[in-house]
Amino acid sequence: MSLEIRRSEPTGPVEAEAAVGRRLRLKSLVNSSLVGVALLALVLFFTIATPYFMTAVNWYHILQDVAVVAVLTVGQAFVIITAGIDLSQGSVLGLTGVVAALAMTGHQPIWLAVVLGLAVGLVVGLVNGGLITLAKLPPFIATLATMSMGVGAALIITHGEPVFGIPPAFSNFGQGGVSIFPYIALVAILLAAVFHVVLAYTRFGRFTYAIGSNALSARLSGLNVRRHLLWVYVLSGLMSAVAGLLMTAWVNSALPTAGSNYELNSIAAVVIGGGSLFGGEGTMWGSMIGALLMATLSNGTQLLGVSTYWQDVLLGLVVVLAVYVDNFRRRTTV
Repeated sequence: MSLEIRRSEPTGPVEAEAAVGRRLRLKSLVNSSLVGVALLALVLFFTIATPYFMTAVNWYHILQDVAVVAVLTVGQAFVIITAGIDLSQGSVLGLTGVVAALAMTGHQPIWLAVVLGLAVGLVVGLVNGGLITLAKLPPFIATLATMSMGVGAALIITHGEPVFGIPPAFSNFGQGGVSIFPYIALVAILLAAVFHVVLAYTRFGRFTYAIGSNALSARLSGLNVRRHLLWVYVLSGLMSAVAGLLMTAWVNSALPTAGSNYELNSIAAVVIGGGSLFGGEGTMWGSMIGALLMATLSNGTQLLGVSTYWQDVLLGLVVVLAVYVDNFRRRTTV
């Protein structure tokens, strides 16, 4: 009588997410490193091409420009790693800004205006998560619908007009800074660092990778996929609200359409940073490098006198190249 010893496969959620995390961590690190090399090459090129690029004043402006997109990218990274997408970020940014601005100009305390703005992101995130997990709508359709509703709501409550009269205590925060670091950039750096730890070293992050790699396997392994996706979209909504508050403080006003196309920038940042639209890949660090690469490219081409129209073309080419590289890697590893 022979005894056959078989290796037991991971059956619990902890074992499943650990296996996925080990398999993808090295690949994500390589992707992020390649994007970092590309950023350094871009910085070197602009440093040589124009004497105005490598100055404290210019880098202060670059960090201001990238701060809002970076905060959006924090939420978008979690969503894309689960193989989803959040098109509502820009509309939440605009709606949050006008809600908070109207509260502040209506002589409400700044802290209450901030809470109301964050509540907007929370509600939209819950709606997105509910439509996707309960109504079974594809993320593209669900967030496209909330994007339209968010823009419409912002236009309705402002009658299409910008909101001015932001209290100096709030706008000073958005326009001030320490050395070359604007306060809004410090907020973005802090959030990126916190959620880098969450994504890379916690169970929540590893579950995010597991769902993006194979949602069915994650569900069969015992993960509550619906609940996790709901929290992921709530996180994206909250980050969009934070971005809206930062932008309102920065520009000292609130425009209902202020977040137009910002969701595309956050998606591009994640993809350029090594994330995959098919899910299961990406890092917070790489996504932040992707956002900084886009801001650097925009700033450097402006200093060189390149038309803004061509800047959009160049950004589109960078995104196409990033997606092509991702597809090429997938074909070569199959």
